[in-house]
Amino acid sequence: MADSSAVVSGPSLRRNAIGLREVFFQAVTHTGPAISAAFAIGLGAAYFGGSLPLAVILAMAGILFCAVSFGELSRHIPSAGGLYTYIARALHPRIGFLIAWAYALAEPLVVPAVLGLLGNLVATTLNAQFGWSTGLWWIWFLLGAAIVYLLNIAGIQIGARTGSILGLLEFAIFSILALFLIVEAGSANTLNVFTMHYATIKGYEGTSGLFAALVFVYLSFTGFEGAAPLAEETEHPRSSVRWALILSVTAVGLFFILTTYASVVYFGPGRMASFLAYGGGNPWTQIARHVWGVGWVLIFLALVNSCIANTNAGALAGSRILFSLGRIRVLPSAFARVHPRWQSPYFALTVQVSVGVVVGLIAGAKFGPLTIFGLLGTIISAILIPMYFLACLGCIKFFATEKRSEWNPFFHLIIPLLGIALIVPAWFTAVGIPIFQFVSPLVYPYTLVGPIVGGWVLIGVVYFIYLLNKDPKRLDAVANVFVDEGIATSAV
Repeated sequence: MADSSAVVSGPSLRRNAIGLREVFFQAVTHTGPAISAAFAIGLGAAYFGGSLPLAVILAMAGILFCAVSFGELSRHIPSAGGLYTYIARALHPRIGFLIAWAYALAEPLVVPAVLGLLGNLVATTLNAQFGWSTGLWWIWFLLGAAIVYLLNIAGIQIGARTGSILGLLEFAIFSILALFLIVEAGSANTLNVFTMHYATIKGYEGTSGLFAALVFVYLSFTGFEGAAPLAEETEHPRSSVRWALILSVTAVGLFFILTTYASVVYFGPGRMASFLAYGGGNPWTQIARHVWGVGWVLIFLALVNSCIANTNAGALAGSRILFSLGRIRVLPSAFARVHPRWQSPYFALTVQVSVGVVVGLIAGAKFGPLTIFGLLGTIISAILIPMYFLACLGCIKFFATEKRSEWNPFFHLIIPLLGIALIVPAWFTAVGIPIFQFVSPLVYPYTLVGPIVGGWVLIGVVYFIYLLNKDPKRLDAVANVFVDEGIATSAV
């Protein structure tokens, strides 16, 4: 490690452009609260039934432990590289390179995954109302991509502040409906949904169903770490990113507990296996029809809003990840190009959205737009969860060695270990590794997740070996920290 005052040169993003509020909502909207509550968590119901609220609480605990660990690292390692820089600095730059390579796949997949859901949502709603063909989902997919691109190309302030407004809207509308559902459920309200009482799905009884469901519940939380890549454009990144990570997980977790409990007790714990198929694959809108009548339009608009906000947050974070990799020449240097007026990473953004559109249209044509949301989302989870695991390990090592003077056994040992213990079994389920007897494999096409992720990692290993022989400095550069409240630093 070089002295922390060493200066690293390179293209820069706009400094001090946003504050804690925008970074907080970046983390919140990157999880897509409304669409996660309506669809991603609903995917878990097929495995864990009416006990789904228990899975939400356990997932919230695991992710919150990770968020605290990441927050501790963010106080010392602010970077547009986010988690991969944390891991490179705290563990080893060579490990960080492989994580950066995996990140280069995960973040761009947010765009096609969520836009596929947007296309399905609008197409099925228009089909139910006006008889329009559901095959027109691709039109809404492309329209969403265009909106997100325009929001992001104009710079961080427009994209981030738009996310703040959209995030508040979806929180408010879904929370109000959830309270209505709890009242409507009446005597059906029960705390048994927070136990294993309803974990009776055939083939996934008990703990097996829990960890299968956790794959999709963790998918609902993934994205909160999207606050970290905005550090270079944030005022007081040491504190702002840390609190954005912790507060966003807390807020989203409480939101998920409320909405999941409401949907289970209203729909019926014993019927939850079929929840996602209700309303033609749009259960929350159908429920809103019964409870609010014409007010269902508000839920529909909240879901559309959530799709745009989530894709927008994914584009914000993903383009900066690609930018940071271009700046250190892990990717071609063109990815580090910054717009002369708006200082947005326009080349990285253009590539990200373009590739996302192609992947989404091809995958959607083969599997259907709703399935690609689950499939690509599971791939994202399969990539991000190991990053969470390694970042938690990095927190332990970083404060046990480099920052020994700040060592706190609770925050720097117990909390990271608890996070690891809760997330690892779900990761083995996602990639199809039957290491635990209580873990049952997912069904096709989710069985493709392991080979897809494994193939991408294999390509990264080949590239790693190439760079190790040709230009090893580029491997070590992933640990670079370019800005810390106006002071550029380096870890190599």
